[in-house]
Amino acid sequence: MSVQVPPSSTSFKNEILISNDLLDLLSCMYNEILIVKPNGEIVFSSQYRLPPLDDFNDQELIKKNIMSMKPQELPSAPVLPLVLENQEQTTYVYESHEGEKVMVVGTPVFSTNHAIERVIIASRDFSKTLQSVDKNELKQKRQLKVNESKNSETRKKPNGVFRSAEMKKVLNQVKKVGEVSTTVLLIGESGVGKEVIAKAIHQLGERASKPFIRVNCGAIPENLLESELFGYKKGAFTGADPRGKIGYFEKANDGIIFLDEISELPLNLQVKLLRVIQERELTPLGGTEPVKLDIQIVTATNKNLEDQVEAKKFREDLYYRLNVVPIPIPPLRERIDDIPYLCDYFMYKFNQRYNKNILIAPDAFDVLKVHPWYGNVRELENFIERLVVTTDEECLDAEKVRNLLPSKKESVKAPIITNIMPLQYALESVEEQLIVKAVDQFKSLKLAAQALEVSQPTMTRKYQKIKERQRQENLPLDRQFKNQILEEKLDKQLRSITSVTASSLNAEEVKELLFDQNCENPVYEKLKNRLTTIRRLEGDLEWAYIFSVTEDNKVINLVADEKLQILPGEYYDGPKEIMNALFEAMKGDIIITSRYTDKFGSWKSSIAPIHDESGKVIAVFGSDFSINYVDTQIKKLRKLLNV
Repeated sequence: MSVQVPPSSTSFKNEILISNDLLDLLSCMYNEILIVKPNGEIVFSSQYRLPPLDDFNDQELIKKNIMSMKPQELPSAPVLPLVLENQEQTTYVYESHEGEKVMVVGTPVFSTNHAIERVIIASRDFSKTLQSVDKNELKQKRQLKVNESKNSETRKKPNGVFRSAEMKKVLNQVKKVGEVSTTVLLIGESGVGKEVIAKAIHQLGERASKPFIRVNCGAIPENLLESELFGYKKGAFTGADPRGKIGYFEKANDGIIFLDEISELPLNLQVKLLRVIQERELTPLGGTEPVKLDIQIVTATNKNLEDQVEAKKFREDLYYRLNVVPIPIPPLRERIDDIPYLCDYFMYKFNQRYNKNILIAPDAFDVLKVHPWYGNVRELENFIERLVVTTDEECLDAEKVRNLLPSKKESVKAPIITNIMPLQYALESVEEQLIVKAVDQFKSLKLAAQALEVSQPTMTRKYQKIKERQRQENLPLDRQFKNQILEEKLDKQLRSITSVTASSLNAEEVKELLFDQNCENPVYEKLKNRLTTIRRLEGDLEWAYIFSVTEDNKVINLVADEKLQILPGEYYDGPKEIMNALFEAMKGDIIITSRYTDKFGSWKSSIAPIHDESGKVIAVFGSDFSINYVDTQIKKLRKLLNV
C-alpha cells in the first residue's frame, strides 16, 4: 500500500518526506493511516481506508476535523483525546458494524519544544488481516502444486519468518548451498530454528521435489540407530523384520537427509557415516552389495564440535567432512527485528487453533524485544500459545505482557578487577559499558532503557552525556559513527523517493516494453517522457531508468529519461555496486548502493522493484544521485540534527 499526499496538502509534503520510511513501515502493518493536528484537523491520509471512512474521497477528507465527525463516520476518533491526555502512544480497540475487531494505535509526534505537533492514527482490521493471510497461504499451496505438476524450476518460499538482516544473510547462504548439494553444518542454540533452515535448503534447492528425511540422532536408542540409518537385509540379526528394512539414508536417496543433534552420534557409527560421505554408498546390515547414493547431507548441532573433537567424543576427520559449509544461526536475542513478525505469525496460528481473536498492542513488542529468550523461537512460540490459552483480555498491552513473561534467568558474572581504582570511576565505567552495549544491541534508546530497567529520560540523559564526552575527546570512532548515522538517514530518504516512484509506474505498460523493446513502441515514448518529468520535478536525480534482467543474468534497458542516452533492449554493464543492486532489487528488495565511481563521476544509486498485479517483480526503477548532492544533503542533516 502506498501513501498519498493529496494536492491540497502541498505545504505538508516536505514534512511527510522526512518520515516517509516510517509511513512505509506503517503501511505494511495497518490498513488505514491518518495524520491529524492536535486540534483534530486531518492533514494526511493513506490511499486505503477502512469503512466507513472509505466513503470519503481525498478532497472531502483533507482539512476535515475528526473532532466534529460523528462516531459512525470515524470510529477511531476517540484515540486522539487519549493520546493528547496521556502524551504517549495509545491503543484503542472498537467493534465495527460487521462485528469485527479493529485495533487503532495513536502515536504522538513531538516538536523540538516537546509539544505534540501531530498524531499518527493507524487502524488495523484484524479479521481482514487473518483472511488475507489465509488466502495468501492457500494461493502459495495451489501454486506449489502447479509448479510440481509442471516440473517447474520455480522454488517455493521457505516456511519461516525471516525479516531481520541477520536472517536474510542466513537465507542467502541457504539459497547458495541448495543449488550445489554440498554438505552443510547448521550451528545454533536449541530452538533457533535449525530444522526450519534445513527445510529451506530443501525447498529452495535443486532437490525440492525429492525426499526430505529428518533424523534426530539423540532420540533413537543406540542399539537401533545403525539399522535405522543404514537399513538391514533379511536375517541380519535376531528379531529383524524377515522382509528386511530400508534405512533413512536410502529413503532419502536423490533428496536430502537432515541429521539433527549430530554430536549425539556414537563413535562407532561416526566411522560408517564418514564412509557414506566419502564413497557416496552404503552397505545395509547383513548385506554384501553396496547401495549407491545421490544425496545431500545436512547436519545440525547446538554443541561446539571443535570442543567435542578435543574431548575425543567426535571424530576429527568426520568433523572436517561435515564442516564443508557451516551456517551459524543467530539466537533470537540477536535478531530482535524478527520478534514482531514471529509474534503475529504465532498469534494467528493459535487464535485459529483455539478459536480466539486476541491482539498484541504495538507497545508490547518493545517488552518482548528486550526479553532474552534463551529458548529462542521455540520459547517465544510456547509463550504466545500460553497467552492465547490463558488470557481473557482482547488486547494485550506492554504492562500485561510484562506481567506474564517469565522472570529473567541470565546469570550475571561479576566484573574482574585487576587494579585498585576510585569507586565512582569504576561505577561510571561499568555503567557506560552497559549503556553502550544495550544501545548497540537494540539500536534504540527506548529498548535499551527497558533492557537496563531505567526510564527512557534517564537513558537519554546518560547516553547524551557519554556522546558528549566522546565528542570532547575527539574519538575517531565517534566521528565515523556519526557519519554512518547521517548516511543511513539519507539512505532512508532516497529509498522512500525511489519506492514511491516505482509503485506509481504502470506495470502493464512496463510489461509491454518487456515484450516489444523498440523506440517505435508508443509506450516507450510515454514512459520516457514520464521518467524525464520525474527527473525534472525531483531536481536531485541525475538519471532515471527502468531496467530488467534476462534469463541469462544480463541487465537490459527498457526505457530511460531523455538525458540518459541508452536504447531499449541495450545491455547495461556498470560497476559492481550498481550491478549487485540491480540483481538484488529483482529479488524484491529496495537497495541503496554504497558510493561508487564510473567514467561519468561518483554516485549513489537507489533501486526499487516494479511488481505486477500478482506480486511478481518484472523490472526495477533506478535513480542515480551525484556525490555532490549526497554530501550537500548530509551537511544539511548534520546542521538539522546538530551533530
